[in-house]
Amino acid sequence: MNLEYVGDMPKVSAHGVGFDHTQPDKYTYLHAAVELLEALSYGETETTKHLYKTDAKSMSSRELEQKLTKYVKDLDAITLRCDKHSQELVSELVDRVQSNDSLSDDERTAWLGNIKLMREYYIQFVTNKTAYEAALDALADEIHVGKIKEVQVPMFRNYGMVLNDLQGVLERCKSPIDSKVEINSTKNGLLATVEFFHA
Repeated sequence: MNLEYVGDMPKVSAHGVGFDHTQPDKYTYLHAAVELLEALSYGETETTKHLYKTDAKSMSSRELEQKLTKYVKDLDAITLRCDKHSQELVSELVDRVQSNDSLSDDERTAWLGNIKLMREYYIQFVTNKTAYEAALDALADEIHVGKIKEVQVPMFRNYGMVLNDLQGVLERCKSPIDSKVEINSTKNGLLATVEFFHA
């Protein structure tokens, strides 16, 4: 799995390429997700409440890949599914353009050319999204196995977004875990406290 930042989801048409800013590149959140994984990956312990002190330095793409390999089960299978999903996305876009009878030949050619131009971008976008989702699944597993009841993290560098996305993953687990987030102002800035309620 090759990770690198590409940017927002592309919107391709016969008139050019734009970007959907409502669908950001999940690579942006991977660093925070992997840091939380590292902090919570110790299995079941007596301690169920955790205050996470963040690492100020950013990880390179290679470091993110290595750490994901350590924490995510079946990363190779996930990578194969990701490749298949990427190919399907591009094929679906091409099929839609080719079956659109309202396009002139020039518009169709331009649109297909723009899809071809952005093909690698689409593949990287889907790869980053898949890696992020795999990290969230691994985080949910660690919270379940460790029976973690509370985590506190600072509200910067995308930790808040990761915790928000994690809530949805926890709700969809086989044994759903409810959670509640409370944000407090401290002398060091905003601090999020997340409580997890195990069944």
